[in-house]
Amino acid sequence: MSDVELAAAPAARSRTKPLTAIGLSLLCRLALRAPRAGLWLVAGAGLALISSLVFDEGLLNFGWHLVLARHGIGATEGTLGLSLLFGVIASRGFIRRSDRGPKVRNAGDIDRAIAILPRQPEAAAGLVRLGDKQVLVSDCGEAFLMYARQGRSLIALFDPVGPKHLWAPLVAAFVAEARRRRCRPVFYQVSADFLPIAVEMHLQALKLGEQAVVDLSRFSLAGGTWLKLRRSINRAERDGLTFEWFAPGSLDLAMDELRAVSDNWLSAHQAAEKGFSLGIFDPDYLAASPIAVIRLQGRIVAFASVMIEASGDNAFIDLMRHVPGVHRGMMDLLFVRIMETLKDQGFRSLNLGMAPLAGLSVHDRAPAWNHLARQVFEHGERFYNFRGVRAFKEKFDPEWRPRYIAVAGQGFPLASVIDVTLLIGGGAKGLWRR
Repeated sequence: MSDVELAAAPAARSRTKPLTAIGLSLLCRLALRAPRAGLWLVAGAGLALISSLVFDEGLLNFGWHLVLARHGIGATEGTLGLSLLFGVIASRGFIRRSDRGPKVRNAGDIDRAIAILPRQPEAAAGLVRLGDKQVLVSDCGEAFLMYARQGRSLIALFDPVGPKHLWAPLVAAFVAEARRRRCRPVFYQVSADFLPIAVEMHLQALKLGEQAVVDLSRFSLAGGTWLKLRRSINRAERDGLTFEWFAPGSLDLAMDELRAVSDNWLSAHQAAEKGFSLGIFDPDYLAASPIAVIRLQGRIVAFASVMIEASGDNAFIDLMRHVPGVHRGMMDLLFVRIMETLKDQGFRSLNLGMAPLAGLSVHDRAPAWNHLARQVFEHGERFYNFRGVRAFKEKFDPEWRPRYIAVAGQGFPLASVIDVTLLIGGGAKGLWRR
């Protein structure tokens, strides 16, 4: 479960069959210990066990049973076979670890990248400060890509950071580096501005979802449209919740309280720190950004780190944690007060992050990716709160901007998607703890 889900209503989860759960647990544990050759069958068998849970609402409704029928194959046998094939590919992610460590070794390049941040407009680029990604800097030193390796994929995060005329040569250098390492080049969460470069580099771009960006210049709670949100935050304040804003570097006395909230959240959600596309709880990392907190009777019960860029135009809500079950209006209050504070400071927009798999069009000529993603969005609440995340962000009337994954080759990029999932989920162990 990602940090963004804390703001949304809890998703309804189906009750897993006891035998399936026990079998999958044993096979996953074996997969982390077995020799490499055995992992191929172990991972495939594990996914076969849960095929009835995963594929009944997804691929079967997507017309999978019709394809099987044409070849004289029963739906059950065909789905199990697909699960085994999927497992063979997925097992490569179990046996190949990410290049990420506590801190990557190219500290000099990271310093060069951080020096570029004040000259670019995207606050989310500040994720390079995490130190869990490698960096490719342009020859002129004015642009960079941040990336990590997972399995056979070299995965770049976001658009290149820097002037747009430097994007194409930087992307070409990254693709060449991926091929030198015998990896697939993958670009995760890129914008529509990246698409012409994807075409030029013969990359396939598939829509991942939509990013919510609030126009702070026109944000206001006045008027009937905002009545429900006003009532929510007024009720929260009447019940004793208060908002506080910490400027960068002023957090020392509250860091232990924030850590307690973070530990409580991780424990309640049985989650581990993820990193890569979101921040983690690291005191040095958090101290570099403003922190917004909610208190109840003087005790911190929720917080969010807010990345800002030097020009004062753009901000990005990064790490969010809260004590579960405190108040229904707590996150509404936190987000509204963050927006008002940033607006007062002259910021023009706030990036609330992405709603995964949202806004994908489905029609006769739509790629298979769109059809499958829509099925996951509609029926995948047991795995991720897709609808809740979208609904929570929608209440702040954002502009929805498409985000894509760009990969080499054509067809369904199954191996690349698996590697991205393992990377942002903290590896196989991290996904298992979700």
